[in-house]
Amino acid sequence: MRPVSTRLRAGLLASCTALAALAAAGPASADAASAANAAPASAAATTSASAASASATQLAGDWAPFSRCPVDDPAMLAADGRTDIVQCIASHSASGSIKLGSTQVVTGASDLQVGVVQHTGGTNSLVAPAGGALIADSADIPGGLLGLMCPSDIPVISGICRQITNGTLNRVTATVESAGAPTDFNLTAGATSGQPIIAIPIRIHLQNPFLGGSCYIGSTAHPIILRPQNATAPTLGIQRFDGNGTPNTAGDMNRLSLVNANQTDTTFAVPGASGCGLAGLLDWAVNLKTGLPAGAGENSVVLASASTYLAGLHAPGTVVPDNGKLLSQYWHSAAQ
Repeated sequence: MRPVSTRLRAGLLASCTALAALAAAGPASADAASAANAAPASAAATTSASAASASATQLAGDWAPFSRCPVDDPAMLAADGRTDIVQCIASHSASGSIKLGSTQVVTGASDLQVGVVQHTGGTNSLVAPAGGALIADSADIPGGLLGLMCPSDIPVISGICRQITNGTLNRVTATVESAGAPTDFNLTAGATSGQPIIAIPIRIHLQNPFLGGSCYIGSTAHPIILRPQNATAPTLGIQRFDGNGTPNTAGDMNRLSLVNANQTDTTFAVPGASGCGLAGLLDWAVNLKTGLPAGAGENSVVLASASTYLAGLHAPGTVVPDNGKLLSQYWHSAAQ
């Protein structure tokens, strides 16, 4: 096996060292970091349980937050540990809120997971799981369809208003969905505050019997781009563990924990709704009541008590050319 070269500064070990220095200079104390180390590894998985996808895999020990890491994606498997180094990222929030134009909605759990390929020279590329990088609970639009469209003196709309006779017909749910792979991951921003951590393309699916199944705000072609940043610096923790997830101070794996930070973004623009009702007949009604489209500065998102984790091999340069393959092997060995 080859020794670890100085070119592997972008690797997880160097990242952990740099972030430990940041934490020492910032508000996260050594005692707080120790407390994060002592926290149960399954806490993050519990936080986003209601938002987990059907394809998520329950993992043991320190692997627990990374239930959807795309370890078997060809781009991840191809990483050699010298020119490309692979890691898993998971970020979980139990609740939050999103404001689109004039409408604010309280949101539930959200779960963001991606694989990251660190390249020589400091750049990286992100790999989304097959089911999408972001999974989130659905949220109810305040007032439902009555609040969105009624009263109205437009015959088509007033006709719908007269038919809304119960909660099922009135209820409108909004679900944030992935609209492409995230980009622009900045690990240093994740450990501090006031800098965008990642760019997440999303669309919002509005669902109601009258709106049909294709009513969206944003699209895969023209997504809403969220760039969350920490409002305050998170608490830092660093764990070592064996490939199967068992904590071990001399294990082959490292996990970086950046927990208990509220994340926000007010920079994104939001387009008007499309596909609402037959042939988009209700687009204008939805847009009128919600104040869409809305430019940057008119919208906001808050992710409460977000906990972000990053895991990878402790010394990827010692397993060249099998970094990606070994990460996948270890991930599968932790499956319960």
